[in-house]
Amino acid sequence: MPDLIAKSALAGHAAALTLGDTTLAEAPMTTITSIAPFPNKGKAVDAALKPLGLEFPAPNTASSKDGARLLWTGRQQAFLIGTAAPDMGDAAAVTDQSDGWVILTLSGPLARDTLARLVPLDLRDAAFPVGTTTRSGLNHMALILTRTGDAAYEIMTFRSMARTAWHELAEALETQAARLDQLA
Repeated sequence: MPDLIAKSALAGHAAALTLGDTTLAEAPMTTITSIAPFPNKGKAVDAALKPLGLEFPAPNTASSKDGARLLWTGRQQAFLIGTAAPDMGDAAAVTDQSDGWVILTLSGPLARDTLARLVPLDLRDAAFPVGTTTRSGLNHMALILTRTGDAAYEIMTFRSMARTAWHELAEALETQAARLDQLA
């Protein structure tokens, strides 16, 4: 039987790209688990998440503790990232999503303007503060976007779209960096 080796979605296809002090990179592979509470089981899900220091997120929010993160990903659905899911018993549907998604990071002074070229959202501080998570589109691709810092974002898209997402983001970053160079 052959030995299978887990590889990231962009392994061998893209190295971190830094332009205008802004970096586009693929985040390390990690555990991603979908948690979808069954009707009237919210309290039981929160009880199961309590040992992790997390509770089920409200729409467009995320929480984290000790490397574990819980991102709102849709109506009655959240992704637990970075740790194994606790036993939910009959409180929620729990499915491993680790192999189905790629996580990209975009950080630096051009991050917001780069995303603004591709994502139909108001990314200004007042409308999209640090900690906000939402589902949207990256051109024609589905994405989950989280603002992780003042000038930092996490972009999750389907693994099958990893190279296309990288290409779109890299091209938009190159455009923003060229504009910056023209102004200098």
